[in-house]
Amino acid sequence: MRDESYWWYIILQARADLEEILYYLAQASGSIGSEMSVDQDSVRAKLYYRSDKDLDEWMKKVSCLIDGFKGVSICGAGKEKWQPWLKIHREAFPPLEVGSRLVVLAPWHKDEVPPGRIPIYIEPGSAFGTGYHASTQIALELLERYLKPESKVLDVGTGSGILAIAALKLGASSVVARDLDPAVAEEVRKNAILNGITSGLKLEIADGTKGFGDTVDLVIANILYEPLVSMLDSFKEVLNEDGFVILSGLLFKERDPFVSEMKRYGFYAVEELAKEDWWGVVASRKAR
Repeated sequence: MRDESYWWYIILQARADLEEILYYLAQASGSIGSEMSVDQDSVRAKLYYRSDKDLDEWMKKVSCLIDGFKGVSICGAGKEKWQPWLKIHREAFPPLEVGSRLVVLAPWHKDEVPPGRIPIYIEPGSAFGTGYHASTQIALELLERYLKPESKVLDVGTGSGILAIAALKLGASSVVARDLDPAVAEEVRKNAILNGITSGLKLEIADGTKGFGDTVDLVIANILYEPLVSMLDSFKEVLNEDGFVILSGLLFKERDPFVSEMKRYGFYAVEELAKEDWWGVVASRKAR
């Protein structure tokens, strides 16, 4: 049995204008909670992590994520005893209604599904995608609107598997969920079991669409600006002529350059959605 009387923490420091990036890094790295402090020139985030893994593992994960983000660095790490933290951790994930049909719940809220909502059970863990980040909510809402019954779906950068699971529960016939990080496999399988997913989901540890030999009706990716831009051309190659791409994980200030990149690669915006400082888009290969 793991010792839950303490939790690891890692402290990140960044320029003041990168606060949203620190929130993203907290989610993406599997932090179970964070404390932010902001002054005139910089922002610090103290990110807490479960003690069932060594601190070195969490440090490695965070270091890989911040690589490429100029102006973000690790400035401290350690152990903190905090007996009430487990209760606080659980209370931090109340049922969350998304769109008109979905509700995201931690497994300890299984008896609290609102009438008429489709439950998506996610164990808050080490993979990105609890549903509580605005970029994930954007992707879920757009998925709810644009997924057609019996669609074939490709989920790039699946993280916790939340979007793949939601797609199947909304009526997709099959989903291929891909991620570069082998560590997500356990999280995806665990969340699939929580949701009663026994067929239709294929998990692949792979880079984007590389080696993907099929075409799909819908591609969904909730990642960041640069990897999304780099994969736009490959998304076009795997998408059926009448299909859609749902792209999220973008800051609203990145909207204009991203729309320009989409046009350059032959994608037309169909619908846009913004929440807080985040932005997502549905696009197709045809002007509609």
